[in-house]
Amino acid sequence: MCWIANHNCSVLKLLGIYFILPFLDHAVTVDMRTISFDIAPQEILTKDSVTIMVDGVVYYRVWNAILSVANVLYMDPATRLLAQTTLRNVLGTKDLAQILSDREEIAQSMQITLDKATDDWGIKVELVEIKDVKLPQQLHRAMAAEAEASRDARAKVIAAEGEMNASKALQKAAAIICENPAALQLRYLQTLTTIAAEKNSTIIFPVPLDILHGLISPKQEPR
Repeated sequence: MCWIANHNCSVLKLLGIYFILPFLDHAVTVDMRTISFDIAPQEILTKDSVTIMVDGVVYYRVWNAILSVANVLYMDPATRLLAQTTLRNVLGTKDLAQILSDREEIAQSMQITLDKATDDWGIKVELVEIKDVKLPQQLHRAMAAEAEASRDARAKVIAAEGEMNASKALQKAAAIICENPAALQLRYLQTLTTIAAEKNSTIIFPVPLDILHGLISPKQEPR
């Protein structure tokens, strides 16, 4: 805490014992601790013509008590109004995508702007944070539909890539089997083993075409 006396239109910082003349002097108490306040929700039109509601919080402290009394009347309300106008001015130059993704950079830009503007008032703006960004309900639905369409598109791409990889693997397997006929017989026996392990009541035995070809007489061979 700090005591300031307004004596004959001059501001003096009170140290030790000081006598105040009635009707001529008056003492002002200045809190030197960090003070925080909420920025009321502001309706802002973004650069891409979207109306949003944004609020925030500001932390500041008085670093020069004499300047805070001599250069500004009611420093706290003045700082609050300046924070509201700064929030509207800064966000009005940004697109909606930038506001949603670059909150830290926007808050830092606001902190620098506020700190520079209040320096003559003896005020140091320590931190600015954007608390909430409220979007119109129609925009919520549009963004949800866009996100769902994007997820569906990615799922289709992944499925297509999987089918392409599977077809390449089948093509390689077919080439290997064609080069080694014994591999087809081994695959045939492996398939029978798998079917038998499932305890099926009916088992269908596929017969290779080369076996049927040997059983067919030359007269019955198709032309």
